[in-house]
Amino acid sequence: MTTLSEAAPRPPASIPPRVRVKRNWNRKLFWIANHALGIALAVIFAAPVVFVVLTAVMKSDQAMSSSLWPTEWHFENFVKVFQDAPLLRYFGNSLLYSSLATVGALLSAIPAAYALSKLRWRGQNLFFMLTVVAMMLPPQVTIVPLYDLWVRLGLTGTLVPLIVPYFLFDAFSIFLLRQFFVTIPKDYIEAAKIDGCNEFQAMVKVLVPMAKPGIAATAMFCFLFTWNDYFGPLLYTGENRDNWPLSLAIASFRGMHHVEWNLTMAATALIMAPVIILFIFAQKSFVKGITFTGVKG
Repeated sequence: MTTLSEAAPRPPASIPPRVRVKRNWNRKLFWIANHALGIALAVIFAAPVVFVVLTAVMKSDQAMSSSLWPTEWHFENFVKVFQDAPLLRYFGNSLLYSSLATVGALLSAIPAAYALSKLRWRGQNLFFMLTVVAMMLPPQVTIVPLYDLWVRLGLTGTLVPLIVPYFLFDAFSIFLLRQFFVTIPKDYIEAAKIDGCNEFQAMVKVLVPMAKPGIAATAMFCFLFTWNDYFGPLLYTGENRDNWPLSLAIASFRGMHHVEWNLTMAATALIMAPVIILFIFAQKSFVKGITFTGVKG
């Protein structure tokens, strides 16, 4: 007959420290191997940003050399940039241009995308094909008649020719939102209509809240494009420095400080900062919107 002490389970043997370290190391190597491609892409995309920031805090003579790490840290370069050029005014112009253009693109694209995805009307497929064609059409094809129009209206030298077209038609925004709206079941729209909503109320109260990721992705694309736009501001605001956005200002700043790469990089870092911060806070909605866009349709 066995005693209670003999029947009791034995405590598990402790793992030797050497084996524990080896297992942890193998687990880390396995994680690195699984994410090797992502790590490589992250390094490739982050390297230019790191190079810009490090050069921005160097001395002027070191920035011209092959040295990659600052021997002295000069954070006053960021202050000197504002002393040498009115970057705050240019920043305000870029923010005004990008914000209003993004709002205009959404206001014009959401109803058009709703009509293309949830309504049935004659010529719907033709209009969608024309939207795709307009999206692929180079802007240089239409720039001459548009420029002549704005000259006749006397609005060149201002931001109006850059902002107003987004309130009328933006092919890429319509296409992107239409592809996302298609993924939303039409049953929600029909249920809203049964409850007494008209088409506009169903779009605003039902479809728009459900399509927040797609709308966020579209807004991000539009904001980034207008923030980095150089050709349009050069054409319409080149004659008036007071209405220059940052894209034109940094080109002029580089011309004035072509031998002071530390100041040029400091200005570049300041211009990149708002976009990077915006993407950090909106990346979940942005990635989700891109993932679901194009699943159907």
